[in-house]
Amino acid sequence: MVLSRFWLVIFISSILFIVVALFSGNNYAIDYVLNGKKDDPILVSEKYLNDIPKFVKDSIEKAPEMTLVVNRDTLNSDTTYVFKNKTVKIYSGIQKSDGLLPTCKNSLLDLIIPLIAYLAFFCGIMELLIISGASEKLAKKLSPMFAKVFPSVPKNHESISYMTLNFAANFLGLDSAATPFGLKAMQSLQEINPDKDKASDAQIMFMCLHAAGLTLIPTSIIGYRAAENAANPADVMLPCVITSFIGTIAAFLIVGIRQKVNFKSAGLLAALMGVIGGIVGLLFYINSLDLIGKNHFTGNLSGLMLIAIIAFTLIFSFIHEKKFTAHATTIFDTFVDGAKNGLNTGVKIFPYVMGMLVAISLFRNSGLFEIISNGISFAFSNIGVAKDITDALPVAMLRPFSSGGSRGFMIDAMRNFGPDSFTGRLTCIFQCSAETTFYVIAVYFGSVNIKNTRYTLSTMLLVDLICVIAAIFVAGWFF
Repeated sequence: MVLSRFWLVIFISSILFIVVALFSGNNYAIDYVLNGKKDDPILVSEKYLNDIPKFVKDSIEKAPEMTLVVNRDTLNSDTTYVFKNKTVKIYSGIQKSDGLLPTCKNSLLDLIIPLIAYLAFFCGIMELLIISGASEKLAKKLSPMFAKVFPSVPKNHESISYMTLNFAANFLGLDSAATPFGLKAMQSLQEINPDKDKASDAQIMFMCLHAAGLTLIPTSIIGYRAAENAANPADVMLPCVITSFIGTIAAFLIVGIRQKVNFKSAGLLAALMGVIGGIVGLLFYINSLDLIGKNHFTGNLSGLMLIAIIAFTLIFSFIHEKKFTAHATTIFDTFVDGAKNGLNTGVKIFPYVMGMLVAISLFRNSGLFEIISNGISFAFSNIGVAKDITDALPVAMLRPFSSGGSRGFMIDAMRNFGPDSFTGRLTCIFQCSAETTFYVIAVYFGSVNIKNTRYTLSTMLLVDLICVIAAIFVAGWFF
């Protein structure tokens, strides 16, 4: 219900803002909101050739194809004059994101189709884990710990193994694998959900822990920093780990208090200390390496772990091939059946993803997001918050709505302020330490037709806020 109302508020407020801007003269046209593409120039005016300044008119007539670009600057928006059909169209500024119709198209072509491919492959792998008995063995080993965090999940339930694989993939920065494992976990938890329209306690806990995004190797962030010629692309790795860990602990405590989880459990404390010890030990090892060693280790660890999971699944399935025979199937046929389930899941979640992305597209292109963002930055600057922090806030604000949008702001900040500036580093930590909240909710709950998400959205947004605050303090501590 909360998500539905929030979606309506974004949609309706954006539409109203667009209409008011058009009739008040702030916008010349609104076609870009419907049909424009990201980074396209925005039409701001149209005049007859004789109505523009003479020096501009003369320049247009001499320019190739009668198109004039004024003040060519790689860092700022240009004003472009295009003479066509007896009028001069004047463009200035660029579009923040794709319009409504391109978003509908791209959500299918650029997002859902690749996601379906990942889902098909990893769901095939997961089907092998089920039939071979590997998931059952993993669930038995982890049941004592998961019983404390997810008391409503039966002992040795298959969802435990799926959640474990999802957390492990997130931990290693394997987004392509994390989503299929997470969707399988949600579907498995839905089977034991007594109210199929309402999110269960276990589903909410899983979603919030997943969204906190505990990451050990932020490979994509390191890659973007390397592309921007950072002196040490991996220098934000430890701050990213610390910030995402704080977010994970916050999510666990917030949801755990609401669900009355027993925090005094010796088993739970031992498991938590074990995870902390493992992370600290690995970070100390990485920190002991030189720059080339860090780049090599962090660049290969995630890939090796993914290959190890696939190899283990196939070898374990081969060793226990008799179980496949008992189910009147083969290893390959089982993989194909699992892949078909992944395909169906991808098709099922498409309307949820498209609906959320279209609302976010209108929100950004309407200019409403920019006004809110600038207002918050202005308010923070007036209470004494340093400018290098406020310059990074657009990434933090946009992250829950759009991964691509916040990534664009992050890259832009590194280019404008420098990848080794405080702002450049802080934007990287913001990008790494939170999840695309609205997209994740649409995908995961949409895959199991959950209509009432209860307190999931408010908790995830609160965790996002905690991650933002933690990122600022951690970045200040390190840099």
